[in-house]
Amino acid sequence: MKLVSACLCGVNCKYNGKNNINLYFMELLREGEVIPVCPEQLGGLPTPRKPAEILGGSGQDVLVGNSRVVTRDGLDVTEYYIKGAYETLKIAQLADADTAVLKSRSPSCGNGYIYDGSFSYKTRKADGVTAALLKENGIRVTDEDDYMEKGVCQD
Repeated sequence: MKLVSACLCGVNCKYNGKNNINLYFMELLREGEVIPVCPEQLGGLPTPRKPAEILGGSGQDVLVGNSRVVTRDGLDVTEYYIKGAYETLKIAQLADADTAVLKSRSPSCGNGYIYDGSFSYKTRKADGVTAALLKENGIRVTDEDDYMEKGVCQD
């Protein structure tokens, strides 16, 4: 079983109340092949919500208390991102998921690259909070682009 960011399955759970629909993942959801997750909602944040980014660190830094997740206007939402990461991990473990396909660049789901904390759409090399926690626990994490480009969708 795989986890997939709910926004990729067409769920309107993005910060702006919209989605990042990918018809392939939506079809996998219809077929019961994936479990949709939104770490931000699982952590208790509403939709829509203010955009947030990790300041000066990575998802791993957030998990160990060395960095924070804040909204554009400076509200600290770190606790919601940590809670959402752990709730996502619980779902992955209960479902015996070995893979998570997460939305790229997100402060929760970003795999390999996240927005840099300047709210200017610039990215930097790091994982989001949920991606980091899942990796720490032996779950393979990829983003939608890598998943589709590398032909993983054929498995």
